[in-house]
Amino acid sequence: MIAHHVLFWLKADITAEEKNAFQKSLSTLEQIEVVKFFHLGTPAPIERTVVDTTYTFSLFLAFEDLAAHDVYQVHPLHKAFLDEFRVFFDRVVIYDAQ
Repeated sequence: MIAHHVLFWLKADITAEEKNAFQKSLSTLEQIEVVKFFHLGTPAPIERTVVDTTYTFSLFLAFEDLAAHDVYQVHPLHKAFLDEFRVFFDRVVIYDAQ
């Protein structure tokens, strides 16, 4: 299994409408056939010094294997999301684990 966790920090000047469009587009990634698990969230209200709550959205996906992850990376839905919305975020951090 490959766990793919992506944290997005959106730009400060993003409007509520743009933020909603970003979230809606992220949601379409669940439709990609190689995605075995999908979770889209925002920071939980947990106040501990070791918990980072500065990001805007968290995307967590699980894939069967590295080959499935590679299919996801070039899938038209993933590419469309990146093409349209990469200008919305200041920062992105990705953690991949097996």
